[in-house]
Amino acid sequence: MNQDLLQAARNAMGKAYAPYSNFSVGASIRSTGGNIYSGCNVENAAYPQGCCAEASAISAMIGAGERQISELCVIGPGDALVTPCGGCRQKIREFANDNTPIHICGPEGLRRTLTLAELLPLSFGPENLDTVRGNQS
Repeated sequence: MNQDLLQAARNAMGKAYAPYSNFSVGASIRSTGGNIYSGCNVENAAYPQGCCAEASAISAMIGAGERQISELCVIGPGDALVTPCGGCRQKIREFANDNTPIHICGPEGLRRTLTLAELLPLSFGPENLDTVRGNQS
């Protein structure tokens, strides 16, 4: 992982809006086009209405017209690994493949790199729907 991806996630984490959990998270994506998109968690008093950092970064990528993640970085506080939640794993799956590296970082830097397949084994994705619709490749 290049330091530019980590720095983008770290910068985004510093902009998080987390007044309820006090748990700021940042994420950054490198697209297959080589561009970096970042996002932070944004909480809401109506808790389910908040947005995760990974979803924010994905939205930024989509808004810029790109559709494919080549690698993703997530950074958060504390001693435990701050991995994407289940919903974000599925969101990442929409725009990544099984071999896409997910870099898990803490304040000190990289803690671990996992593939999407390790985070979301036997996942359901767009190709599952293509098979049902008869668009088999």
